[in-house]
Amino acid sequence: MLTKKELTPCPVATTVDLIGNKWKLLILRDLLSGTKRFGELRKGVDGISQKVLTDNLRSLEEDGLITRTVYAEVPPRVEYELTELGGSLQPIMKMMEEWGNFYKESMKIEAGEC
Repeated sequence: MLTKKELTPCPVATTVDLIGNKWKLLILRDLLSGTKRFGELRKGVDGISQKVLTDNLRSLEEDGLITRTVYAEVPPRVEYELTELGGSLQPIMKMMEEWGNFYKESMKIEAGEC
């Protein structure tokens, strides 16, 4: 979690610090639809390694955007979901999707789905 000393005074830079890498954005995108297990996230985020997924999940958890729940089962089951704070990113993610589609339309590129 970023400390108050580490946070920049600029709110845009703070947002970028928290969610501004490719992997975090895609993880958050997948969690917007609900709780996911590690394997589901790995399949949904094409090209991510297990280590990078683990590191990003830990970072998102430390920053209070997701929760990790471990179930005492054999084999162990771990689920990830957005916190209320993480869920508040939904309008931002929706605007990013809309802008991405707008850009593709403007550049005559076929739009896809997330």
